[in-house]
Amino acid sequence: MNDHPVQWPAESRPRLRLSDSRLAVVQEAFVSCLEEESIDAESSGFTALFAPLYLPMAAWLARQQAQQQTPMVVGLHGGQGAGKSTLSRLLQVLLGEGFDKTVVTLSIDDLYLTRAERQRLAQQVHPLLATRGVPGTHDVELGIDLLAQLKQSREVAVRMVQFDKATDDRQDESRWPTIVTPVDIIFFEGWCVGAVAQAEEELQPAMNELEARQDADGRWRQYVNHQLQTGYQKLFALIDRLIMLKVPSMEQVLQWRLLQEYKLARSLTGKQGPSRLMSEAQLRHFIMHFERLTRASLKEMPQHADVVLSLDEQHRISEVQVRNGR
Repeated sequence: MNDHPVQWPAESRPRLRLSDSRLAVVQEAFVSCLEEESIDAESSGFTALFAPLYLPMAAWLARQQAQQQTPMVVGLHGGQGAGKSTLSRLLQVLLGEGFDKTVVTLSIDDLYLTRAERQRLAQQVHPLLATRGVPGTHDVELGIDLLAQLKQSREVAVRMVQFDKATDDRQDESRWPTIVTPVDIIFFEGWCVGAVAQAEEELQPAMNELEARQDADGRWRQYVNHQLQTGYQKLFALIDRLIMLKVPSMEQVLQWRLLQEYKLARSLTGKQGPSRLMSEAQLRHFIMHFERLTRASLKEMPQHADVVLSLDEQHRISEVQVRNGR
């Protein structure tokens, strides 16, 4: 039983006009999506929050897009393992089945530079840039181009780049799916989506063991910060609404990211080919690359995100804030 009676704020709750038959179809699609995500709808509490939270959230997004009258980009920010992909899939189902909205999702993870490109950065700028994740390891111009294409109000065939984390490299272009516009809503999700750069003085001292040992002079974090301050802000400027999944702590980020790695490992069981999945020790080291910006965003982003969904340690949404009652 769900003991978290969290709900979408009444002042931002659009009036729902779904018939009983359509509501049943939407709820069935919602549960089916959870099953596809290997989530038990009852024990996880998702079912209890369908009516008070998820359906009105989808209705709010539908209303925002209708008021804008053009394709809308919704940024979805959250620490690693926060549940960004699951939330975007659930909302995509609700918006499609309940409000006739055509929705697509672009992950910033799919914009990673190829392994060869990151190796060149590692040689030319700093060795830590061989590791995917931080600002500076994405193809920002590709992201800007993709979002601009997806925001077209006319018919355009858009090739959606995809990155394979198991091989740590971009998939062959022949495997990229095609999206035909126009669409109504584009979810743009990622751990650093919508983040802002830190002030120069905030880059010292070292945040963790990785920064202290492998970036003692601060060159890596200065480069990352500069990338976030420049090209990434042009990319994030294309976001029309920003939703933040606010994680409770960095330790929870590690635990949830471990669950992601185990899930990916299970999905690859029995498949052929090289795998670059990480052990817990490797993952702890990997998470250190993101700690600085994750902590900074936890302090800064709630002040400007349109929606903040605070998560508790059980991975449940415990509080909802909608800025300016939009």
